[in-house]
Amino acid sequence: MSIVRTANHRPAASAHRRRIDPVKAASFITLLITTFLMLLPLFFMVSTSLKSKKEMLKFPPTFLPESWAWSNYRDIFDTLQFGTLYKNSLIIAVLTVIGTLISSGLVAYGFARFRGRGNQFLFVLVLSTMMLPYPAIMIPQFVLFSHMNWIDTFLPLIVPAFFGSAYNIFLLRQFFSTLPEELFDAGRIDGCGELRMWWTIALPLSAPALATVAIFAFIYSWNDLLTPVLYLSSSEKFTLPVGMASLTSSRFRIPPWHLLMVASVLAMLPIVTLFALAQKQFVEGIVLTGIK
Repeated sequence: MSIVRTANHRPAASAHRRRIDPVKAASFITLLITTFLMLLPLFFMVSTSLKSKKEMLKFPPTFLPESWAWSNYRDIFDTLQFGTLYKNSLIIAVLTVIGTLISSGLVAYGFARFRGRGNQFLFVLVLSTMMLPYPAIMIPQFVLFSHMNWIDTFLPLIVPAFFGSAYNIFLLRQFFSTLPEELFDAGRIDGCGELRMWWTIALPLSAPALATVAIFAFIYSWNDLLTPVLYLSSSEKFTLPVGMASLTSSRFRIPPWHLLMVASVLAMLPIVTLFALAQKQFVEGIVLTGIK
């Protein structure tokens, strides 16, 4: 009996093996190789952050640390005012996100819900500002903020976010346009004004789009190096990118790359945490707003 069962199963097993699609197998292998290549710089960043200064200069470089230098994560706080840099970047990034969501959300709601003469022209005019490179407005902005005595303060880094961004306005406007008009008609029947409908109807239904805009605004502000370098001169007001850039300055005979990697790992944590918390809304927002 057992011999018959074995004989019946062998053709089935060999048929199963023959069903392996070579295209899918090649795609899977390509995906594995691509994933490995993309994760390799991240691995070396973490690995280098745990190497000693002497081992970091070895050639060829070691794949894993010969001795795990966990003290590097303490030394970064002695070499830089890392806590102050982290706090400054966090304050600027959070306020920038709040300003971006409020201003871009209001403007996008206006473009999406109101139909009037000149609406389309104004929208195109706002979008056209995306074509302006930052160096073209950098000097006029600096002169303006200088006359307002905002140099060496956080204001030039935060206040522009409260005046909207063309890119974020476009994203939110696309999402607001998909909301059913019947919801707003019901709100008007209940006596809601436009501002209240924006707050109680449009925003709660737009969590994916708002999460997408918030993540983009946070990453842009968190990684921004040029604007803080332009406006900040006091070391106690420096942001994280400025502090990290100072590790490659001439005050170090040999730049402490292992400490720079430590700072990079710690600087990456808020972005990874934010993405992990808002991953579902972010992916949904990418799909709904059609970002390529």
